[in-house]
Amino acid sequence: MSIATGPTGTTPVKARRFRLSLPILLLGLAGLLVLMSLLRIVTGTGDLSSSGTLRATLVAAMPIGLAGLGGLWSERAGIVNIGLEGMMILGTFGAGYFGYFHGPWEGVLGAIGFGIAGGLLHAVSTVIFGVDHIVSGVAVNIIALGVVQYLAVLSFAGVPGGGQTQSPRVDDLPSISIPLLADPLGTLEGKRWFFLSELAAVLRSLVSNLSVLTLICLGLFFLTWFILWRTTFGLRLRSVGESPAAAESLGVNVIRYKFIAVATSGAFAGLAGGFLALVAANGFRDGQTGGRGYIGLAAMIFGNWRPGGLLAGSGLFGYTDTLRLRGGGDSIHGLLLLVAVGLVFLAIWQWRQHGRRSALVAALLGILVAAWYVATDSIPEDLAGMTPYVTTLLVLALFAQRLRMPAADGKPYRKGSVG
Repeated sequence: MSIATGPTGTTPVKARRFRLSLPILLLGLAGLLVLMSLLRIVTGTGDLSSSGTLRATLVAAMPIGLAGLGGLWSERAGIVNIGLEGMMILGTFGAGYFGYFHGPWEGVLGAIGFGIAGGLLHAVSTVIFGVDHIVSGVAVNIIALGVVQYLAVLSFAGVPGGGQTQSPRVDDLPSISIPLLADPLGTLEGKRWFFLSELAAVLRSLVSNLSVLTLICLGLFFLTWFILWRTTFGLRLRSVGESPAAAESLGVNVIRYKFIAVATSGAFAGLAGGFLALVAANGFRDGQTGGRGYIGLAAMIFGNWRPGGLLAGSGLFGYTDTLRLRGGGDSIHGLLLLVAVGLVFLAIWQWRQHGRRSALVAALLGILVAAWYVATDSIPEDLAGMTPYVTTLLVLALFAQRLRMPAADGKPYRKGSVG
């Protein structure tokens, strides 16, 4: 066997791996703000980077990101969790029931508890009985929908303000506002100065009417990264998702780690549903999740099964959904120019990475989107409503080749098995 060596013939050549550092992250954020400033000037659409849009983006992105975190925990242990949508549905009911009868913080705990119940159901069927992961996840979604509809009738029918499809209003969770900072930042934002107004909008969105639960959820992304990549527990859990047989040979209790991971996955998905009921709305509503569990899975894949990329992906999907709700077709039309520029840069990057086919596809799409922007003044409302889902498909199609899922993800496992 031969190995590559350096010029002296003795030093192995190691491939340099790009690592995201704080200076690079800050530089990237500054570049994004410059791009948004240019977009505001060119399109004349001021709502693309306003503090209200950014604050609403946080609210829209959190349920997607939390569902994605649930999928990340589960799949890092080798269990595909298509049942995130059902666990979110359970979480919305848990938040509505406990939030109304006991209080909003109890609603958060209720959402987590109901999500864990869904996660344990998925864990028992896949880990103990060896049911196909996709089949089990679909079953969890169907069961959760039926159970929640039944429980809603029992719990809220006849209650003032409630009904068969909704809970009464739940009290709001505490929010944070710092007028000493928010007011001058709002003034600076209103000046419409290049870059500075966009920076003020970002800062103002973080110090004005921001739910405490939103801050807690943001912290969970960092906590997940720390646990899974900086602790012995996380190393063992990830080893279970890469090679369970090898992990078992080293004394790791594979069954236990899979159960912990899928139960934690359910907790995050339940919290995502609770966030929808307690922050994005003021109670439980039937059909409240709207497919966000599936979009969370897409965000997780976009982020390459890592919390940082997942957060960026959920922010992207949340941003497009926010623009659709706040500005309709006009705001989405302004976003087309940004999409066209992004596709062109992606084409250049793919070409440099020797991904010729992907580069050509991205370049062609960029030209088509730019032509669409030039030829129209607005986007029909029906088409604007599809924006988050089209974004999901587009992102997965363009970034699929750089992704690496855990090696044993979705594969059946039996204790004592080899390979």
